[in-house]
Amino acid sequence: MKNLSLGSFLLVVLLHPHFLEARLQVCKPSGKVKGKMPPPDYCHEDDSICCIKGRNYTTYECSPPISRSTKAVLNLNSFEEGGDGGKPSKCDDKYHSDHTPVVALSTGWYSSGSRCLKNITISAKGRSVDAMVVDECDSSMGCDKKHYYLPPCDNNIVDASQAVWRALGVPLDDWGDLDITWTDA
Repeated sequence: MKNLSLGSFLLVVLLHPHFLEARLQVCKPSGKVKGKMPPPDYCHEDDSICCIKGRNYTTYECSPPISRSTKAVLNLNSFEEGGDGGKPSKCDDKYHSDHTPVVALSTGWYSSGSRCLKNITISAKGRSVDAMVVDECDSSMGCDKKHYYLPPCDNNIVDASQAVWRALGVPLDDWGDLDITWTDA
């Protein structure tokens, strides 16, 4: 009986670091892209969101692990025609009104489209809102024509329409970046 208990104890001790490591998975950068000078019709010189020539931008194929309360940064984004993304949403090839609660998720959370057209619950400042995933905020590439010479997204981004910001009760002057938590709805 003592051998079984000792054997079980040793097995738990040996395996414990592996379980701990799996639970605390860290999303590490996958590479870098170098900023290129955008053509004049893409960006203005003082536009801070466009890639800067010669600057290195970190890329990610992953995002932090999802929990019941995943920490993220909420960014304001327009999914309308002529809006920030410049093209229809990746999930349904459609534009979406700024008055509809929709989001784009960083590459790892977008998970090759597995969350497309599904709702997530976003919480901040004591309020919550459900929003539908319609697009990817590409963390793996950027600074090229396909990405409108925009830098890659960070790996912890939820880009959200105005409707999400309104539902969270964020004052208009504070729109832009906000620390939030989210989970699958």
